[in-house]
Amino acid sequence: MALRLLGICLGLAALVGGLAADGRASDLIDRNASSVKLDVNAKGEALLTYKVRGKIRRVLAWGAVDALAPTQSRKQVKFRLDYSGGYGIYRRKYWEGFRNICGAYDGPALGWLVKACTAPDGSHWALQSWQRALPNYGLDATPTQAVWELRLSHWRGEPAVLEVNLDWAYRRFDHLYGRLTYRGQAVHGFRSTSMGVPLDTFGRNLYVDTLNSAYGGGWKRENSFLAQRDAGTFCYGFFSHGARPSGKGERYRATVIGPGVTPDPLWESEAQRSYDLALDQIANEEQRERYTGGNCRPN
Repeated sequence: MALRLLGICLGLAALVGGLAADGRASDLIDRNASSVKLDVNAKGEALLTYKVRGKIRRVLAWGAVDALAPTQSRKQVKFRLDYSGGYGIYRRKYWEGFRNICGAYDGPALGWLVKACTAPDGSHWALQSWQRALPNYGLDATPTQAVWELRLSHWRGEPAVLEVNLDWAYRRFDHLYGRLTYRGQAVHGFRSTSMGVPLDTFGRNLYVDTLNSAYGGGWKRENSFLAQRDAGTFCYGFFSHGARPSGKGERYRATVIGPGVTPDPLWESEAQRSYDLALDQIANEEQRERYTGGNCRPN
């Protein structure tokens, strides 16, 4: 990512436990799943077959595609899910005779991808898996926090865009800023807790990881925070946090649960280089022009 803006973040509460409860989104299907299979029939139903805790499980999903723009008059779209194995809603083993019509995936590149396909109607289905619930500031994860969530999406066209830029805060700390949009509109919620947990089905948290930092080798969760209301913007500085050191690393990545039932965007980049005054000045001006409406400001 180009080095563009210099800013500091105001008013973004850290989620110390890393357990933000995002609203309706790419649907959480299960945790720590393996041997995953994705089939879609001519009725637009997806059959997910996978193994968890040593047993084969089958889940039927249907009834949703894409996402609504943020609104306070409706809830976000969501899949209908049948975990009964065919003995609940359908009263039969629905996987028997289930005919897959979903072909090779020809949609946009996705991070965290497990399985994906493209249906004859041009819509895409995908399963992604990543560790959403890791604790912030590189703390050791409990087994519950370390789970890999299996998430299903169904969409047409382009998914949400997670735009992230790297710059500096106070001329010495690495800093991220950007915006989350879907079809040209900001992705944001309307209500949240003081800790940044969304209280509606539209709010979204970003989950930022750092590689080979003072927290230790490998990827560690740096922080998770809320995209701002109306603007969908965010900013975050890699400062120290109480007894925890700065999470400055060799690389950074950010993941966000997609709006509606669209896929989860992933961004990754090398870390910031040494401070550059010329880039600093360009970044300040560009931030004023492009990233208005949020709580981030040039510094």
